[in-house]
Amino acid sequence: MVQVTIWGSLARFTDDAREVEVEAENLRQLLDGLAQKYPGLKPQLERGVSVSIDGRVYNDNWFQPIRPDSEVVLLARLKGG
Repeated sequence: MVQVTIWGSLARFTDDAREVEVEAENLRQLLDGLAQKYPGLKPQLERGVSVSIDGRVYNDNWFQPIRPDSEVVLLARLKGG
């Protein structure tokens, strides 16, 4: 299991839980697991989020490995121009 910190406004889609656990070995499994466990979060995940794994932010690197002891943070994807 991977412990995930839910950052900011995304917590409203996890019943205000700021820490959740998901079974995942990579980024794709993490996002799929979150969508399954928290269906209200799925539209946000489909729009795009960023995931910080051990201090490095990933957006679309689906097969980025995640260790059980990794520090994982789910963030709303920042958009700019």
